[in-house]
Amino acid sequence: MSTVITGASMSIDGYIAGPGESGFEHLFAWYEAGDRELPSTHPEIPLRLSEVDHRYLSEHLERLGVLVVGRRLFDMTDGWNGIHPMDRPVVVVTHRIPQQWIDDHPGAPFTFVDGIEAALEQASKLAEGRAVAVNGGTIARQFLEAGLLDEIHIDLIPVVLGGGTPFFDQVGAAPHVLENPTIVPGERVTHLRYRVRKG
Repeated sequence: MSTVITGASMSIDGYIAGPGESGFEHLFAWYEAGDRELPSTHPEIPLRLSEVDHRYLSEHLERLGVLVVGRRLFDMTDGWNGIHPMDRPVVVVTHRIPQQWIDDHPGAPFTFVDGIEAALEQASKLAEGRAVAVNGGTIARQFLEAGLLDEIHIDLIPVVLGGGTPFFDQVGAAPHVLENPTIVPGERVTHLRYRVRKG
């Protein structure tokens, strides 16, 4: 089974989006805080990173085989027009298959499943031994509650958003204990990687 990780840019008060889907200019400022360019499938999403952040994100992307997202993010982005900016296959957890979208994007590397167990099964096959990355928020919470998360990555941003969408909210089966983090200071970000303690 693939290593399952979740990660997000998060304010110091715990939010991955501000009130009314705001605050992204702060949460993603580190993506444009340097001069090292990282290729993207979407030219409208520039990635110009500091040397440290470029190395950190490049190593992270090399580990990733597939992404798991919820229907809300899929709908917000319109499925990234059929290709994710990280250029990885995407498994979407949903109760409703968007057949019209599928018909409009033939060949798009998107798989639609109902439930996190089915999502992990499909994602592990697609990952071919590499890591499965789970979107922060509701999907990450469900994976954590089910004991399916191996690592939590937080890109900690020096901003207080005061509300919005928390990385984890209303988590059941708590507490969930993590190991000590690895810490990488970047430009307008501190990268934290935690392993989830099992058992």
